[in-house]
Formats: sequence, C-alpha cells, structure tokens
Amino acid sequence: MDKTDWRIRGFEFINCNCDFGCPCQFNGRPTEGDCQAFGAFHIEDGYFGDTRLDDLNFAVTFKWPGAIHEGNGDAQAFIDERASQAQRDGLMAILSGETSEPGATFFNVFASTLTHMHDPVFCRIDIDGDVDARKATVRVGDMIEAEGQPIINPVTGQEHRARIDLPNGFEYAVAEVASGHTSARAAIPLELDASHSHFSRLDIGPAGVFR
Repeated sequence: MDKTDWRIRGFEFINCNCDFGCPCQFNGRPTEGDCQAFGAFHIEDGYFGDTRLDDLNFAVTFKWPGAIHEGNGDAQAFIDERASQAQRDGLMAILSGETSEPGATFFNVFASTLTHMHDPVFCRIDIDGDVDARKATVRVGDMIEAEGQPIINPVTGQEHRARIDLPNGFEYAVAEVASGHTSARAAIPLELDASHSHFSRLDIGPAGVFR
C-alpha cells in the first residue's frame, strides 16, 4: 500500500445495468448476470498528499462478465483535462486502489477484480448534479452522455424516493436511488436505459468512508 494521505469530498453519480436498488448493494447477484457500470464524480474539495484536487471531475466505466467479486473485469478512467500533471497522477493513484487500505474503499475493491485497465483519457468532463433531487447530467468529451432522474411511481406519477444505508459500506454512507441512462462509446461501450443509479455525497480517504 502507498501511504500517501488523501481525501476527496463531493458528488457521486453511478449508473449500472441492474434493476432499481441493485442486488449487488445487498451481496446479491447482478440482475442481468453481468455488471456494466458508469460513474461520474465531482470533487468539491480534496487532496492527494500536498496536491490539491479541488473542483476537478473524473469518471469511470466498468464491465464484468459476472458478479464483481468473481473478477475478470475491464475498466477505463476519464480525467478532467484541466488537471495538472501532479493532479492527474494523484487521481490515477487513488483510482488504482494502491493508496487505500485493503478492502477499505471501492477504488481498492474494484481494482482487485480487474483484468484489464484501459489507457486513461484526459478530456473535458461536465457534471451537473443534485443528490437530494436525484438528478444529474454528465458529458465526458464526445464519448459519454449520462443522466439520472427520480424514479416515477407508475400509479400516481409522483417521484418515488428510496435510500440505501450502508453503515459499513466501502463507497458511501447513504445513497439516493434513481433511474439512470448512459450511452458510452469509448473502450467499454455501454447502453444503459432506465436502470439502477444512485447518488451520494462522496467523502472518502485511504481508510474508507468518513461518517
């Protein structure tokens, strides 16, 4: 483990191919048997060692042939083109999982299940999101468009609100569940439509989620 200290706080939007709620959040198997996912993150304030990471964005795409813990996954990272070389290095070090305590963060857990990490892409990333409203729009260069929106009750037509609370989770403390859409045309193509998404207030460091 790299002992460099870091912390990032901000906004997280995830969209995967599971049904709303995502069985993986409860140690169940993915709805469709495999796992495909997109994540977008805005850092409100953060650091990696002496390097500040404030106001930067990053995103990731993932694909596993089965459940995540069974491994053999592919991933690709997208890093804000505004980031300096030191900031790029810091973000990539965090994403590698090597700066986390074993099993403490989703960066470390997911990295341990990957067979292939595609070359990162440095590009413009636009993220506009609101956790409580369960809304987000994301654009990653000309390669990915994604959005999240509240789940709509089919009987009343009103917004349906549900949360997932994971007191010992390695990604978030509480997440708002929503409906997501993602179209990706990079190394890992994705077409997700009205499938599970969640929003959370990201606050995480080498030892895991701050609560």
